[in-house]
Amino acid sequence: METRVLGRTGRSVGVIGLGCWQLGADWGDVGEDTALEILSAAVDSGVTFLDTADVYGDGRSERLVGRFVAERGGGAAGLTVATKMGRRADPHVAEAYTLDAFRAWNDRSRENLGVDTLDLVQLHCPPSAVLDRDATYDALDTLVDEGRVAAYGVSVETVEEALAAIARPNVASVQIILNVFRRKPLERVLPAAVEAGVGIIARVPLASGLLSGKYDEQTTFAADDHRTFNRHGEAFDVGETFAGVPFEVGVAAARQVAGLTPEGATTAQLALRWIVDQPGVSVVIPGARTPAQARGNAAAADLSPLAAPTLSALEAVYDDHIRAHVHERW
Repeated sequence: METRVLGRTGRSVGVIGLGCWQLGADWGDVGEDTALEILSAAVDSGVTFLDTADVYGDGRSERLVGRFVAERGGGAAGLTVATKMGRRADPHVAEAYTLDAFRAWNDRSRENLGVDTLDLVQLHCPPSAVLDRDATYDALDTLVDEGRVAAYGVSVETVEEALAAIARPNVASVQIILNVFRRKPLERVLPAAVEAGVGIIARVPLASGLLSGKYDEQTTFAADDHRTFNRHGEAFDVGETFAGVPFEVGVAAARQVAGLTPEGATTAQLALRWIVDQPGVSVVIPGARTPAQARGNAAAADLSPLAAPTLSALEAVYDDHIRAHVHERW
C-alpha cells in the first residue's frame, strides 16, 4: 500500500487506515472475535494506521486495539495507533479541558492500549473555545514533555476549527470529515495543512455507509446504531451521522455516485479513492463491521486515480443535491 508521512508525527502510514469506532459501540453489535478478525484483515491488507478513542464503547475499542497490537508484536509491528480524549468530560464544556483532566484521560488510554507512550492523541471534537486557548496547547506540550504522548492533534467538526489548530506550531495532525458529500475542507483546510506540514486524517469517508451505495429509503438500523439514534443530532453533532446529509437525500445522491463506479471496483472503493487523490490527505479511516469490508476498503488504495470525467460528475452530484444541506454548516 502507498504510504505517506502523517504530518508532524514524522510517521509513515498507509493511505487507507482503519477507524475503530465500530469495534467499540454505536454501530450495532460487533462481537469481540469479529472485532479482532476485522483488525487482522485490515492489517494483513496493508493497513498500518488504527484510529480509536477513549469513549468508543467506554474503552472497549482501545482495549481490543491494544490487545491486537500486542499480539502482533507491539511497536515492532510497524503500526501507528491514534486515540482521542475529551469526550469523557461531563458536562462537555471548555472548562473541563485542563492539564489534570488530560493526564487522567491519558492514563486511562495508556492502560487500555497497554503502552507507556501514545503514538498520537487527538482532542476529540472539543468546544471551539478549547482550540483558541494557549493553555490547551501548553497542556498538550506538557504531555509530550512527560513522555505520555509522542505527538498530538485534534479532531474537529468545522473548517474554522481546523484552521485554528493548523496555525499552532506543535499540532501534528487534524482529523476532519471529508468525503464526496463533504467537500468544503478542499477549499482552505487542505491547502493550509500542506503549507504548515500538518497531517490530514479524513474521517466519515463513506458518510456512515451511504457511499457504499447499498442503502435505499427502506433501510433501517439497530436501535443502538447511531444511524438510528443520532439521525437528527440527538446525541452528538449530526455531521457525524451520514456526514450531516438527510438520509433520503443521501440515498438518492448515492445512487448517482454508484453509477460512476469503475468496472471491477465497488462504490465504497470509488469514494475512498476520491479522498486518497486529494492533495494534502495523509490517511483516510473507513470503519468496518466485517473482515470482508476491511479488506475491500484497503483495496481502494490499489485503484488508479479517478479520471477527470468521473471527478466532474461527482462534483455535479454534490452541487446539485448535497451542497445546500452541508456546505455552509460546517
